[in-house]
Amino acid sequence: MQPITNIIPLLSEPRSIVIVMHQKPDADAMGSSLGLYHILNAMGHTVNVISPTNWADWLSWMPGAEFVTDYEFNTAKSNEILENADWIFCLDFNVLHRTRKMNDPIAKAPGMRILIDHHQQPQKEVFTYGISDTSKSSTSEMVFDFIESSGAGHRINQDVAECLYAGVMSDTGSFRYSSASASVHRMVAVLKDTGLDHTKVHENLFDNFLENRLRFTGHALLNRMEVLYEYNTALISIPWKDLVKYQIRTGDTEGLVNYPLTIRGIKFAALIIDRDEEIKCSFRSKGEFDVNQFARNYFEGGGHRNAAGGRSSDTLDQTTQRFRASLKENALQLQ
Repeated sequence: MQPITNIIPLLSEPRSIVIVMHQKPDADAMGSSLGLYHILNAMGHTVNVISPTNWADWLSWMPGAEFVTDYEFNTAKSNEILENADWIFCLDFNVLHRTRKMNDPIAKAPGMRILIDHHQQPQKEVFTYGISDTSKSSTSEMVFDFIESSGAGHRINQDVAECLYAGVMSDTGSFRYSSASASVHRMVAVLKDTGLDHTKVHENLFDNFLENRLRFTGHALLNRMEVLYEYNTALISIPWKDLVKYQIRTGDTEGLVNYPLTIRGIKFAALIIDRDEEIKCSFRSKGEFDVNQFARNYFEGGGHRNAAGGRSSDTLDQTTQRFRASLKENALQLQ
């Protein structure tokens, strides 16, 4: 994988470009993709954005979201776009299987693949150019850096600013996490200088849900959370019937895994959800406990040191039992 800076001289020639994000995109995946989309459009390129799956309704306010193609809903159209692309930007994921059913079409597409991502252990061999930097707060911050280094900083308008701010703000926990470095705050200052209304972005991301989601959250914390003080750990396990009862949609469980970390002494929080087709796991930690390695060791996943995800093909009960067994193996690190 060659440095992404090597493509900067090539940006002067109009290209057919596709931007792809990971399945079930979060605010950083969508925000970084749309931020880059607006910039490349302004530079004269033909740009398409494809999401491997649908996305949460509370992301649809982002400028340009109406132009994103859902791969599962428009498979034939998406494959045609991929086959005719000169460049394929891969944002906020670093292994192709994170694109679900798009894995093979992306791998077989003749276009050049370009990586911008901040997760650990990238699949470097499948990308021609790219940057992988785990020290960065978000892919949105990395897209901002790429825009600046390419000399296109003057093209950052309010649409770009809203998208990139949403991504960096959400991935830093509203600037709470240690990843919110000085460079992040300098980036936000630049975005504010464009006229960014950051209050609007916060309201769209955090005050934009239906009543049932709040009632579901209360139910989950009251009836589905188990606190394992001997391991400084909390587990929330959600059966499929709860998702049906509360009419939970894509994105409605976002952030639920963070609640247990507000309990004094809790260092590790897990959310295990029966999604019917498979079990999805989210892991968060405080301090030195590495949930990226935990997810890789036990749940076919990965991510960051303090935020990761995984999956299981077992039942919900079997998965939670396996989770509890894994705590015993990591008891020393959790003290």
